Amino acid sequence: MRRTTLALAAGAALSGTMLAMPVAAQTAQGDVAVTIYNNNLALVQDKRDLRLPAGKSKQDFPDVSAQIRPETVTIGAPGATIVEQNFDFDLLTPESLMEKAVGQSVTVVRGGQNLPAKVLAYNDGTVVEIGGRIEVLGKDDRVIFPSLPPSLRARPTLSVTLDADAAGARPVTLSYLTYGMGWKSDYVALFDEKAGKIDVQGWLTLTNNSGVTYTNANTLLVAGAVGGGGRGMGSVMVPGTETAGRERIGDFYVYPIPGRTTIAQRQQKQVSFLDVAGAPAAKAYAYRNPWLGRQDQPRSVDTVLRFSSSKEGGLGDALPAGTVRIYMRDARGAPQFIGENAISHTPMGSRLAIKTGEAFDVKVKSVVQTRERAGSNKWRTTMVYTLTNARPDAVVVELSQGGLDSWWKDTKILSETQASERINADEALWKVSVPANGEATLTATFETRY
Repeated sequence: MRRTTLALAAGAALSGTMLAMPVAAQTAQGDVAVTIYNNNLALVQDKRDLRLPAGKSKQDFPDVSAQIRPETVTIGAPGATIVEQNFDFDLLTPESLMEKAVGQSVTVVRGGQNLPAKVLAYNDGTVVEIGGRIEVLGKDDRVIFPSLPPSLRARPTLSVTLDADAAGARPVTLSYLTYGMGWKSDYVALFDEKAGKIDVQGWLTLTNNSGVTYTNANTLLVAGAVGGGGRGMGSVMVPGTETAGRERIGDFYVYPIPGRTTIAQRQQKQVSFLDVAGAPAAKAYAYRNPWLGRQDQPRSVDTVLRFSSSKEGGLGDALPAGTVRIYMRDARGAPQFIGENAISHTPMGSRLAIKTGEAFDVKVKSVVQTRERAGSNKWRTTMVYTLTNARPDAVVVELSQGGLDSWWKDTKILSETQASERINADEALWKVSVPANGEATLTATFETRY
């Protein structure tokens, strides 16, 4: 769409229809506190100093969020009550100014001439009537408007009518919920396999797309989806039972941003909240085979990194949901990225197993060797698992067979070449040692009843 140069006539009206009551001056943001949640939601508390006349007056609060939830607005003003409130979010732009001018008279400046015109339409261009002719404005035309439409605002503004019992200055606290703000956590982990240690740094990333900047704000981050939300996914976690030494609100942990900070519109801001060196960690190999799972070709086992969030021998903190990115040093000592995965909100004292990828040299092939009826309602199945290892050192693969209780009941392991551990009703686990540059075979026979 061609753009037309727009201008306001000198002395144009800058406000809408006046109320039949005093109108106080606008006040910018004051002492701001922002509490940001994980689910694109934030609570803004803005304390401003107002001088109110006695009786009813209209007060404008600019610099509020463009994504404010007006139904959540509360205002605390000693000695004053709220009569009415309106949120004006029709913002002043060249496009909105032209849309409001449809059917109105304007002045078109063309070639040094001021031509009276009437705006007929504004759809993929501006159609005007000039001297009885219908024209489409060109890119070099400039339009002068006689006044500013009363409904347009230079910035999102909350207008409130207050009824004060007496004139005078007083603090007024404006509180509201807004969309468009959120935060997430990210973890950078450097794993030393030989030493069995891990260094972890945690970062909180704030994002502000609410439409306004919050200047010098006291900022809190709350870990949890208030009012519901999706659950974390990714790693395997055995939840801990230790209480982290952090501030809490209800069932949520609070992560305050040290000092005050300005959260600019359309800005991402990162702050560190976790820095741990030398926590115990270990690599493991794992593979879960579905019931009756068989492969024409061997499949790589999962590479898993295990560590703890425990105070003793771990990271020593509650971990908000986020992504863990894992690095290892190469032969030259440079850290190299080896994988990432998500964690859910993790209590302190938890044990985590994060899949970082699939092993190049360690593979499993499972085969259904036999499957036959063992009675009117029983089946007998023999599985053979072949594990291969092309690494120059021996490995232990945690091989589990799943689906033991998905459709059948009373599943039993009748025989096995290595003792298993029944993790739960649905899964059995073997820890299979596979020699360097070698292979190992495991055979198990199951009986299922349906």
